Amino acid sequence: MKIGDQVSFKLEGQDFTGFIDKAYQNSFMITFKSDDTEILDKYHDRVVINKKKLKLIKAAPETDPESDSDEA
Repeated sequence: MKIGDQVSFKLEGQDFTGFIDKAYQNSFMITFKSDDTEILDKYHDRVVINKKKLKLIKAAPETDPESDSDEA
């Protein structure tokens, strides 16, 4: 998994989906949306989840670093 991937996870007994924002050694920071005001107040749309607890839903598109430099 990498930054930009869409993932699913459980938080306080509920299922959520979100996107990976930042990678750490054994976990990822995930940005997600919730309609639950208690979840919003507690997590502010971001949570750090262990890599083992995440399921990949959709991989982010691969970027080709060579094509970026060809545009100049």
